[in-house]
Amino acid sequence: MMNGTNCTDPPAEFQYYLFPAVYILALVIGLPGNLAAFFVFTVKTKPRTPFSIYISNLALADISILCMLPLRIHYHLKRNNWVFRDSTCLLTGTLYFANIYMSICFMTCICVDRYMATVHPHTYLRLRSPWYALAVSVVLWCVAAVSILVFILMGPLEIGDESLGHSCFENFAKTEWNNRLRPFSILTLVFGSLLPSLIILVCYPLAARRISMIKTQTAQKAVRVIYTILAITLLCFLPNHVVYLLHLLQRLDVIQNCSTRAAIFNARRVTMALVALNTCLDPVLYYMTTSHFGWKNLKRTWVWGMVSRRRGVYTISVP
Repeated sequence: MMNGTNCTDPPAEFQYYLFPAVYILALVIGLPGNLAAFFVFTVKTKPRTPFSIYISNLALADISILCMLPLRIHYHLKRNNWVFRDSTCLLTGTLYFANIYMSICFMTCICVDRYMATVHPHTYLRLRSPWYALAVSVVLWCVAAVSILVFILMGPLEIGDESLGHSCFENFAKTEWNNRLRPFSILTLVFGSLLPSLIILVCYPLAARRISMIKTQTAQKAVRVIYTILAITLLCFLPNHVVYLLHLLQRLDVIQNCSTRAAIFNARRVTMALVALNTCLDPVLYYMTTSHFGWKNLKRTWVWGMVSRRRGVYTISVP
């Protein structure tokens, strides 16, 4: 694909095998796991808590991503040649990428919820009404719905070099990028990528530091859970955010070196596949952060420990 710097993006042959393989794996593992999690946390979990509400919404966002994957698999198996209607590309592509950012946002909400429960337990006990979480979830879905609607109403996407095939949500024309995609890209980078990552990478280590002061088996397991979540964030999301920033700088012609642009082109394919892989790792987190590791018991332990300290007792024990 030719661009403003007269560089030609490499064909990246590996993507025709990488994307279908990762997407099929995500469907086989992620779809049953997220459907089960959505059912359990939406129907079976009583009473509802902020944590269960965020988990339900995260599972719903993951399910929405997974439902788009069969068309994406077909697209990549056809060597990035979209054979369906342009309107179908616009709708499914918008839903796919919007729900990726919804997934990141709800992971951030879970992070803040766990941070408040462990670092500020007294404040959390006063504000843990499920209505707060429900209001946050509704606002996030409304923002996503409005963004999707605005994007779709702006009409079909104009692609660049059609000799490479009929692309879907890539290979955009320069005018398309300048008129529509640039403002959307900047907003999603800041509020859908960098800010959530910063919150997760700050809140979870602070929570881990506080929990590590509790010398119980439950607390130590919870610390391992936090580090697991951080590892998944670093593996699946942070590389995509960093490469997306570089991709944006490339599209703005800040990065003009052809070899660097080629490396960004290839790296973007890998990191986009890693984001989809997150959908089959989330069900593992649902299990680890609830029934097996007992966040509720940990919260009670920490509250009891703070009360004991105020009474002059400096050892923390489970009530």
